[in-house]
Amino acid sequence: MNGDQELQVIVQQGKEPNQTVQEERNQTGVTHSNTYKRWLRVAFYTFFVISGQSVATILGRIYYDNGGNSKWLATVVQLVGFPVLLPYYLLSIKTHTTTTTTHRDVQAASLMNRAAVYVVLGVLVGADCYLYSIGLLHLPVSTYSLICASQLAFNAFFSYFLNSQKLTPIILNSLLLLTISSTLLAFNNEDSNSQKVTKAQYVTSFLCTIGASAGFGLVLSLQQLAFRKVLKRQTFTEVMDMIIYVSLVASCVSVVGLFASSEWKTLSSEMDNYKLGKVSYVMNLVWTAITWQVFNIGGTGLIFELSSLFSNAISVLGLPVVPIMAVIIFHDKMNGLKVISMILAIWGFMSYVYQHYLDDKNLKRSVGIQRVESSDTTEAEGPNGQKIETSAS
Repeated sequence: MNGDQELQVIVQQGKEPNQTVQEERNQTGVTHSNTYKRWLRVAFYTFFVISGQSVATILGRIYYDNGGNSKWLATVVQLVGFPVLLPYYLLSIKTHTTTTTTHRDVQAASLMNRAAVYVVLGVLVGADCYLYSIGLLHLPVSTYSLICASQLAFNAFFSYFLNSQKLTPIILNSLLLLTISSTLLAFNNEDSNSQKVTKAQYVTSFLCTIGASAGFGLVLSLQQLAFRKVLKRQTFTEVMDMIIYVSLVASCVSVVGLFASSEWKTLSSEMDNYKLGKVSYVMNLVWTAITWQVFNIGGTGLIFELSSLFSNAISVLGLPVVPIMAVIIFHDKMNGLKVISMILAIWGFMSYVYQHYLDDKNLKRSVGIQRVESSDTTEAEGPNGQKIETSAS
């Protein structure tokens, strides 16, 4: 559906020529109520993103530190948890209304476009998660999470070209700070707590994490583009469709990679030799899968409510959480370079939040001016029955 046309139809159907003051107050109350509900949803999605990302990253590090070594299995558990969403998905789809058309070729084209979106995004997500798995294998959690902050810069770059995202001086300042923050860590070579890491392994993991961050920023921008250009509707059911089908394709990609790499042959011995025991091994994988799905729900929901850049910024908001948890749980070293990198990353994030605050403030101001202008203008009937706008002043 065309969002602008539908909005015009709704406005025309609900417009009354002589609106009373009480009706205006009622409409204002409804608007405020909808605004509060919207920001409540944003708050929930934000909590899902921060908590899901932090817990899943910590569980991934625990897996590697206690004998896990399968990069493809670590990729699979990031994606394969989507069936936990199926019960709610099946319940919510009953309320999903669809429009029918007599042109079957139009329906087929729409289905093909939808399938193409899910397949392309699914393949990208599968490859992206594999790069993240390689990055976490040889990097300390604190270093890994700080490098991931660069995904905001990549997202802004891709959104500029794909979604016409405005790059204001404040946004550019934010991206510069995040880029410097990640670049500093390239000079920070340190060993992980469980094993010695060579220079080549560190560089490989560093580059893979940078590549994964770039891929994640691209995926978020493409998701926003798909909602606007291909799916052409932004309902909660569409958000669920995006999560389910993209995760399904990405899971298939990761499972194929697991068997093609022959890593599946070592999983039995890996579970037997896991330091925390077989039960802990299985529970680690299960909860990693669940927490990544919590993160996916929050991230996609924020794209639906606001934008892909805001969704990525919120994931960066959890940046200080993971390094602090890593210092407590894994005793990672928080040296001066990491501290500077974290400060720059937080500064960059706050710059973006401030720009979003200014945009929201300007939007409210412009909406208020439009309301005042419309209230000062009334319609009168001319001698030939035509509508004539007259100003109350």
